[in-house]
Formats: sequence, structure tokens, C-alpha cells
Amino acid sequence: MHRASFTPDTSQMSRRLFLTAAGAVSLGAALTACGGSDGGSASTAKPAGQADIDKAMKTPTELTFWTWVPDIKQEIALFEKKYPAIKVKVVNAGQGVDHYTKLRTAIKAGEGAPDVVQMEYQAIPTFTITDSLLDLSPYGASKLKDTFVDWTWGQVSGPKGEIWAIPQDTGPMGMLYRADIFDKHGIEPPKTWDDFAAAARKLHKADPDVYLTNLAANEAAAWHGLLWQAGAKPYATSGKSDVSINVDDAVSKKLAAYWGGLAQEGVIGVEPDFTDAWFSALNKGKYATWITAAWGPVFLSGSAKSTAGKWRAAPLPQWDAAKPSSGNWGGSTSAVIKATENPIAAAVFAQFLNSDPESAKLFSTKQSFFPATKPLLTDPSFAGDTSAFYGGQKVNQLFAEIGETVSPDFQWPPFLDQAVTDWTETVGTSLARKKDTVAALDAWQTRLTTYAKKQGFSVQAP
Repeated sequence: MHRASFTPDTSQMSRRLFLTAAGAVSLGAALTACGGSDGGSASTAKPAGQADIDKAMKTPTELTFWTWVPDIKQEIALFEKKYPAIKVKVVNAGQGVDHYTKLRTAIKAGEGAPDVVQMEYQAIPTFTITDSLLDLSPYGASKLKDTFVDWTWGQVSGPKGEIWAIPQDTGPMGMLYRADIFDKHGIEPPKTWDDFAAAARKLHKADPDVYLTNLAANEAAAWHGLLWQAGAKPYATSGKSDVSINVDDAVSKKLAAYWGGLAQEGVIGVEPDFTDAWFSALNKGKYATWITAAWGPVFLSGSAKSTAGKWRAAPLPQWDAAKPSSGNWGGSTSAVIKATENPIAAAVFAQFLNSDPESAKLFSTKQSFFPATKPLLTDPSFAGDTSAFYGGQKVNQLFAEIGETVSPDFQWPPFLDQAVTDWTETVGTSLARKKDTVAALDAWQTRLTTYAKKQGFSVQAP
């Protein structure tokens, strides 16, 4: 999705859909993708001293920044005000697959790539394996670790202390629910997934036209977020060619049996999300909850206006109520391309854009992004904000608390689009057709493993 964005204007909401995330990359491509520009000093960067930084930031320079973020001029202006010698040229190269395809093409050609680029968390491994991103640790980024939510730092960090990007926004997952429907049927917000399943059966039996939720059979992003919450570790990468694929382990099969079972019982919906029919269903009360992320509350308030005041927010139901956890769905970062001729200026820009308090707050208030910085998440003006759409509830504070339960250990594969394509054609299809989702996991594992081996990766046994 362009971004699991908080904008209430749905015409701006080209969601950060997994299916249009980073493209696949073969091992052979990984060895050649960085041909062209040698990147100058960025390729063998030594720690930049303050004198080096001061000099670079006073040298007239133009940075090119590829981003799909709408109306980002104010954040850019803050940076240019602090560093008047540096000008930032903003380019919207597209969203999703278009954005990443153009980026890979420019990197491989050795010309036309930006200095700084918008990049989703799940896309980072696709570009680190091709050695396309600049390690920001020599440019002072390590000092920002405590500024950001812990799990986001885990997403942008490498095994040897590399820092591949600076977090910008996040999407910790929670549950939005219709309080009026719950009250009518005597349902409490479910604390566990067992409670959730019982509520789904109770509600649909009482009113066959209403379902507790819809698990979109086209939404690999949400599935990965639920895997994350459940503690699954479907992927791991070591070095340039060793990968672990484990999408059918016991945790994943528990998840598949749960959701596949509810789908087969007919007590949840499985229609595609973000369609006219889906929007209509939310407005008409067909679904009593939406399993979503922190960008969901603002999006819903602009998409289901007729239901204002009827919704509330809650954490996801838990597999183990004694160990609260959640997953993430959405969010992005600012990364620097390794071949940049201006590594210091680009690194400083990426850091300033996302860590400067005023800039970070603008992303929250202007673009309605859910923050990645700890100071903003605890700022009373943000955390204490109440929404009439949610009955005066402090929704921001709730999702900030949920964000603290997201594990920092979840990893992504270096061939994300293939993982998503294979998920859609196996697990997603099983949900849509109400077939055996556990068996579909095995098919997903086989397809993805076969693909990885054909691309030259060494697939480690689970």
C-alpha cells in the first residue's frame, strides 16, 4: 500500500498493500544490481566527524527525495530552514510496485536514482541484499535509537549494527468494534481469540446478516501482521544467499486452523477489502469489528461517516492473555541510496525529517500518520486527543500502548512480492473458497521454497 495512511480522504488512501511492495530479486541480480555509479565516499564510509558534517551541510547541495507522501512541503521547509545550503527536490515516482521497480532500474543503471527514498519496512531486505542502501550508522544515526519505538529500530537495523533507514510511521494492529452491535447482543470486547470465536458464532446465530469481522482473503499484509502477533518467525536471512522459510510451522498452522475454521463455519466474512462492497458493508453494519492497524481509526472515520459515535477501539484478542502482543501492518521509513554523491547531507536529511520534533509532529497532524517516535507518542496533545467518532475515546493513546507490545524480532524475506503472490494463490484462495487453510500453508511453503532455490538462494531447513 502506498501507506497504511491516516488520511481520511480515501482518494488519497492507496493503502500500503503488500502485493505492491518490493519486487522479487534473484541472487544473480543481487550481484549486479549496484553496477553503475561507484557511490564515491558512501561505499566505504568512515564515521563522519562533526567537522565533516558541518562542512557538508554548509556546502550548496541539491538532494533528490523520492516519496509518495502527499503535501510534504512543510516538513521539507523545516529542514531547509535549518540547513539553507541544502535544497530538497521532491519526486513522486509512483506508489507500490511502480515506485520500487523504478528504483531498482535506476540503481542498476547507475543513474537516475534518488539520494533519499521512501521505503516500507518490509521492502528493506529486498534492497539490502543487493547492497543498495547506505549504512547510516557512520553518520550519527545510532544516537537516535532511543528516540524510536523499539520494534521499529529492529526493523531498520542490520545484524552487524547497520542502520538501513530511519522510521517514519507505524501500524501496530488493534481492533475497532461497533459498540452498539456489541451492546445489542451482550458481547464484550473479546480478550482472547477463543472469546473472539465464541462471539463470532453467537453474533451470526443471532443475526445471520451480521458477522463479527471480515478477514480479507486478498490481504497478505494483515495475515503477516497476525503471524507477527502470534509469535511466528516465517522468514530469516543470513548473509547474501542463506534464507529460512518457515511459513507452515506450528504457530502458523494454529493461525490457519483458527481463521480457516471460522471461514468454513461461515461466521466471518472473507470478501476483499477496500472495495465499494466492503466500504458499504462497514457503513451498513455488516461487520461488527475491523481487525486493522493504527492508521485505521482515521481512515474509518472518513470512510464510514454514517456510523460516527458507534465505534470503539481495543487491543487485538490474545493467544496468551498473560503475555499481551500485537503485530504491525503498515508504516515506512526514509532510506539513503548507497550510490548517493552526497552521503552526509542525505543521511542528515533522513534523520532530521523523522526525528526532529516539529517535523515528526507535522506527519501526525498534517498527513495523519501514526508516529514512530516515543516523545510524540507520549505527548499529551497526541496521546490525550479524543475522537467523537469513537465516543470520546483516547484512541491514539490506546494504539501507542499496543505498539509497545510489538516484537522487534519479526523479519521479512528478500523476495517479498513472491511470498505475497504465493500466499494469495494458496492461503488467500483457501479462505475465499472456504477450503483447508492448513493444507494451503503447506502449498505456500513448497512454492516459496522452490522459488527461492531457483533464484540461487540456499534455503535452510526449519
